[in-house]
Amino acid sequence: MTAILERPASLIPGRFEFLMGLYSENYHRLARLFAPQRLAAGVYLSDIDDGLNVRLEIQEKHPYTLELELTYDFVDEATGQPSPSAQLRMYTDAHVAEALHCHPGRKLWQVLGPFPPADTVLQHRLRMNGFLSRWLEYLAEQGHSIGTLVRV
Repeated sequence: MTAILERPASLIPGRFEFLMGLYSENYHRLARLFAPQRLAAGVYLSDIDDGLNVRLEIQEKHPYTLELELTYDFVDEATGQPSPSAQLRMYTDAHVAEALHCHPGRKLWQVLGPFPPADTVLQHRLRMNGFLSRWLEYLAEQGHSIGTLVRV
């Protein structure tokens, strides 16, 4: 009977596996939406006449990675920074994309402190990448795409 009870638990993905799935999902959403792996480094705007232009900045391109920032093209009055804003890294060889941070001007260690427990870091990464997944889905539903991008 013990084997029967242990087996279903092994079929449920753990949080780490779920996070890796989010990374993969985010890569494919981002690749379908804006195809940044095909764009040159620089700043691009997507305008669909809704007053919320999306700004995609391809900051660095390496053979297998891209450093990106995705934000709306307006500034939050409270912080003076673009909001929402996500710093992203795409791994084109592994087909994963992760949100490195979603707080304007703040790195992960500034949000969580200098030595956070591993569980805290994992929970934070799950929240950031879940947000990114929903945001990319929303942008696609609104009509943003590679076809609406214009280099600035």
